[in-house]
Amino acid sequence: MTTDTITTDASRSDFSFHLAARDGAARTGEIRMPRGVIRTPAFMPVGTAATVKGMYPEQVKALGADVVLGNTYHLMLRPGAERVAKLGGLHKFMNWPHPILTDSGGFQVMSLSQLRKLTEEGVTFQSHIDGSKHVLTPERSVEIQNLLGSDIVMQLDECVSLPCEDKVAEKAMRLSLRWAERCKTAFGNPAGRALFGIVQGGVVPALRVESARELVAMDLKGYAIGGLAVGEPQDIMLAMIETVEPHLPVEKPRYLMGVGTPDDLVEAVSRGIDMFDCVMPTRAGRHGQIFTRFGRMNLKNAKHAEDPRPIDPQSSCQAANGYARAYLHHLVKAEEMLGKMLLTWVNLAYYQDLMAGLRAAIAQGRLQDFIAETKEGWARGEPAGEPA
Repeated sequence: MTTDTITTDASRSDFSFHLAARDGAARTGEIRMPRGVIRTPAFMPVGTAATVKGMYPEQVKALGADVVLGNTYHLMLRPGAERVAKLGGLHKFMNWPHPILTDSGGFQVMSLSQLRKLTEEGVTFQSHIDGSKHVLTPERSVEIQNLLGSDIVMQLDECVSLPCEDKVAEKAMRLSLRWAERCKTAFGNPAGRALFGIVQGGVVPALRVESARELVAMDLKGYAIGGLAVGEPQDIMLAMIETVEPHLPVEKPRYLMGVGTPDDLVEAVSRGIDMFDCVMPTRAGRHGQIFTRFGRMNLKNAKHAEDPRPIDPQSSCQAANGYARAYLHHLVKAEEMLGKMLLTWVNLAYYQDLMAGLRAAIAQGRLQDFIAETKEGWARGEPAGEPA
């Protein structure tokens, strides 16, 4: 384990990354900006449409989240970026005065929109909501994110589905690089905010390396790895992280987009990733699935119907330590809104506790022990009788 104090030029931009400690490739530190500090490694709850589904903003913050994610595609369609700006910006609109990262909308355009047409200029598409026609260019994506008041803005990129032919991945990667240049020009250098580039290239190592090197040459405030967690096996995803990581600056934050399971998180942290987002904990909670230190549990299962025990009495989360499994099972089976809320709470609490544990383990130089203990708990499952 080594300790460092590596910063960007905070006096110029008021956005800085402070790397406090390393354990192997893993890092812990802080991203500092006017609206707050993001402790890294960080998991960002997904608030796609200006809400983390099933949670009050105060709950999300109390669990330990320093930043949430909003989405350009969804917010441009409803309620509209100009309307949000008139109402004081996204932070005021959703009552979240802390940092917000906005995804550029590229992934959603490719995966959700109807009759999309991709050109050098941008993407023309029909809304999945009402079929209305829209155009999203790199400049418009940055404009929308600026109207929202995002603290961390993501470049517009083309995200291809995997598996795909190498030539398809190459074409998308090169287009994404050209769009990154246009995003940088459109974004400028506003104080206290940051533009991140997105490394693309499918599962072709040479393309990933080229993408990373070209983006680093643009001297952006941070770098994301995109186009993964889209159905490829975990070992492929981890191999791509290992390919890209040596080519990213040590002194800038690294963000793995759309990831993932608790196991994905610990493996990616050990390979040098600082930031994550994923809908998994909230989506799973709405469908009766929870993540715990004993592994994954399904509250739909009949075995919980008469179980008076809480999920985990040692958890700091009231939803995990204060409600009977039988009651949670009933809520899930009855499709009650409260069940979705409570299980989402359980999941986000576990994810934030896991990240806090990873940060502490890196600082103490015992990351591999922490990961081994954590995985042993998942594999062993719940002890007989009362949860340990």
